Amino acid sequence: MEFKQVTSTSFFSNNDQLNSVIDQATVQANLRKKQQDIAVNRVEVETVVTKMNDFIEPLQTNLKFVLHDELNEYYVTIVNPDTNEVIREIPPKKMLDMYAAMAELMGLFIDRKI
Repeated sequence: MEFKQVTSTSFFSNNDQLNSVIDQATVQANLRKKQQDIAVNRVEVETVVTKMNDFIEPLQTNLKFVLHDELNEYYVTIVNPDTNEVIREIPPKKMLDMYAAMAELMGLFIDRKI
């Protein structure tokens, strides 16, 4: 049996075909690498988002806008959604109550219409 040395030029009729095949192989290899990088990045992003959500979970609150009866002004309450506990009021309702009481007293002395 006779063995013959095979070179790349015997498979391709010219160098342009050989270069084209090499370019296609390079593009495919780069594409596979990018897809793997994207898959790794997606996993990393999902992991970070999950950790961030776990971190802020105890801080999740609801905002409610409440109308103060006497002043006809709105204030914000921050409420824990699990226990319905009011965490904070902005501005504090007690301050609004004091302001309303002071305004009423001032009205008695100054501008009460008869």
